[in-house]
Amino acid sequence: MPADDTFGRLDDDDYPAYTMGRAAEMLNTTQGFLRAIGEARLITPLRSAGGHRRYSRYQLRIAARARELVDHGTPIEAACRIVILEDQLEEAQRINAEHRRADEPPGPPGTV
Repeated sequence: MPADDTFGRLDDDDYPAYTMGRAAEMLNTTQGFLRAIGEARLITPLRSAGGHRRYSRYQLRIAARARELVDHGTPIEAACRIVILEDQLEEAQRINAEHRRADEPPGPPGTV
């Protein structure tokens, strides 16, 4: 049986390392809030073999942004939509920057 690679994957932003209880504690929120943003389809936690929700660091950053908006009076559904749009915009900007770099002519020989 192969060794568990959990320790090596803790640096992976997408690795579902945190239980719902730990995630709620880290975000200083309730488990109900995490369930609500899951129902609003902002994040979809993975499930452990026992069916427990597990969250990644990336998901916790997304949840923290939603929590910030909700704390400032934004309804949870609207907060989730805002965060989704912010995330999509960031991804589109990243892709555009990659395309711009790929389209740049190479510099003169010997330059870095």
